[in-house]
Amino acid sequence: MKIRLQIIIANAGLASRREAERWIEQGKVRLNNQVVTKLGTLADPNKDSIQVDGKSIPRHQESAYLILNKPTSCLTTTDVDKRGRTTVMEFVRVVKVRVFPVGRLDFNTQGLLLFTNDGTLSKKLLDPRYGVPRTYKVKVSGVPNEKTLKRLARGVHLEDSQFRPIEAKVHRVSGKNCFLILTLTEGKNRHIKRVCEHIGHPVIKLQRTHFAGLNLTGLPLGACRFLRPKEIKALQSLVAKEPEPIKVRRKKRT
Repeated sequence: MKIRLQIIIANAGLASRREAERWIEQGKVRLNNQVVTKLGTLADPNKDSIQVDGKSIPRHQESAYLILNKPTSCLTTTDVDKRGRTTVMEFVRVVKVRVFPVGRLDFNTQGLLLFTNDGTLSKKLLDPRYGVPRTYKVKVSGVPNEKTLKRLARGVHLEDSQFRPIEAKVHRVSGKNCFLILTLTEGKNRHIKRVCEHIGHPVIKLQRTHFAGLNLTGLPLGACRFLRPKEIKALQSLVAKEPEPIKVRRKKRT
């Protein structure tokens, strides 16, 4: 079956779809030995020869799935950082095939990060319509009351973005601060930090403890491991059903 070139490149774990589109426009991609610069060009990943910067994309690549307990001060990117900062790819060198992170964690956020070369699964896990849960342990300034926690449960609307409901509870109080357990079904840029700041409790420390049913049990900070067959099957089952339509909450007229 023929699909767009940028999707094939992204599914191979070489780059994001947007980056793949830039490569095509820059003439870095060859299809059956012909340079392609037109977006929307179709190809069959199982039959056609596709090269990026002179390197062929394997037609049959072994699937790989693993998790990393990401440390802080570490970038979630597949590129080499121009400023020489550590990237998550330096912790997953044990993998023989090329993998990419599913989503991202901020530079100073630690915790569970999934890697794979399965582009189709990755896309579904990140699609909020599938409602894939991700849980965070968050140290915040102050101690939110029950009314504030209910605000999170209803969903937070900012001027430029609307956030879906967040399951929130106080884990423990530490002096004038506290630790919250937050469970989300979507992951927007600086999601938790923006929401917590909006409710008046800025984030001090952030750790993702669970993602799509996976956890960090027995995995030290900075270590990674391959998923077990039953874990891979559970991930696939999680997004096997038809996705839920996203309901848009309309503002009430005043």
